[in-house]
Amino acid sequence: MKIAVVGVTGMVGQVMLKVLEERNLEITELIPVASEKSVGTEIVFKGKPYKVVSMQDAIDMKPAIALFSAGGGVSLENAPKFAAVGTTVIDNSSAWRMEADKKLVVPEINADQLTTNDKIIANPNCSTIQLVMALAPLHKKYGIKRLVISTYQSITGTGVKAVEQLENEYTNTKGAMAYPYQIHRNALPHCDVFEENGYTKEELKLVRETQKILDDKTIAVTATAVRIPVVGGHSESVNVEFHNDFTESEVRAILADTDGVTVQDNTDVNLYPMPLMAHGKDDVFVGRIRRDHSAPNALNMWIVADNLRKGAATNAVQIAEYLIKNELVSA
Repeated sequence: MKIAVVGVTGMVGQVMLKVLEERNLEITELIPVASEKSVGTEIVFKGKPYKVVSMQDAIDMKPAIALFSAGGGVSLENAPKFAAVGTTVIDNSSAWRMEADKKLVVPEINADQLTTNDKIIANPNCSTIQLVMALAPLHKKYGIKRLVISTYQSITGTGVKAVEQLENEYTNTKGAMAYPYQIHRNALPHCDVFEENGYTKEELKLVRETQKILDDKTIAVTATAVRIPVVGGHSESVNVEFHNDFTESEVRAILADTDGVTVQDNTDVNLYPMPLMAHGKDDVFVGRIRRDHSAPNALNMWIVADNLRKGAATNAVQIAEYLIKNELVSA
């Protein structure tokens, strides 16, 4: 099985390599792909050096699967070229997510929609993935009417430049700015760009992608996305209003029985999810589960996950695993 990783030198690309190695996919040939300036440089995978190749060389090699994390523009231009030679593309950018003919996949929820005809598959936004992992089983049981989401998002979601900005600010060193203001000791209610309606693109991703993955456009969703000086993962405060009533104990039991979800919810011993503890892990962690007494059939909960792993790389690799296991790609 030949697998290409496009954007291999970026933050998510590097984590993709790590996850591929950890999960031990049967890869006969790894094809690392990056921008022209990185062609010829070396990356290491399973202790073996590999030279980075150009986009066209990778297309000519006709990999079975190409994991993309190189930005929307690169994906729009090159994913169809891979698909044209028979490669199945799993794309981590926002380029294809809301296209009607493209599947937006979280394997634990809707991988069964995939067929051999799906040559470009969209990986959802990081903040959406962890949200729907916790919501999907509850929606199935109680039916979600409305969501109010506030996110507290890691700077790693912005990329290397943001990490460098925070590190520079730690040491009072001047350098390039990823954000319009300092992020150290600050919180920016500004993830991605502002749209004409006053919401950011990140906030609208939470609205649209949640409805698409849960296959229910009747769910009312509103969100506020905030960037905070954290590196371990994204956190979300989520208020859910259901159509049907619930018990807190039943909610905990449903979530505890959901693959990929870990419940951490015991305030007697100060047990609750934190990005510090989620860092480097693939599960989505849920806690602070409690009834909202201000509205009927309403629940509050706190959801945390490593945005570079389940929020990006791990989810993409899990899609690849599903394709291989179900013989939806050929070597």
